[in-house]
Amino acid sequence: MDKPTVEELNAFFCREFTQVKVSVEALGEGTARVRHSIGIHELRPGGTVSGPVMMTTADVALYAAILGSIGIVPLAVTTNLNINFLRKPAAGRDIIGECTLLKVGKTLAIGDVFIYSEGSSDPVAHATGTYAIPRR
Repeated sequence: MDKPTVEELNAFFCREFTQVKVSVEALGEGTARVRHSIGIHELRPGGTVSGPVMMTTADVALYAAILGSIGIVPLAVTTNLNINFLRKPAAGRDIIGECTLLKVGKTLAIGDVFIYSEGSSDPVAHATGTYAIPRR
């Protein structure tokens, strides 16, 4: 299967995941960078980005890196996602997820994701995840 471009992957996400405010900014060999727009609905009390928003960003970054490597396989699904919240993200900045795949096998893919507040080099969260890949 052909590897998608950033534009093709964003079109897929817009079509299939209309509820998610995440866009793909870059794809590389086993990598992806995504952006989650932050507005009032993504904040929790205390003026910080909610945990579910950061988990969504990590999951989408992992999915984007995998699909960027194997092609658009819609039935690739998350089987595990662990996240550590490291510091308070800035409420007024988008969240950036940077994924590096550690392994892409025939049936499983494993990746590492760092989450940043836009403009900061200190990660606000770190996630690892595994996806099941259907037979192709």
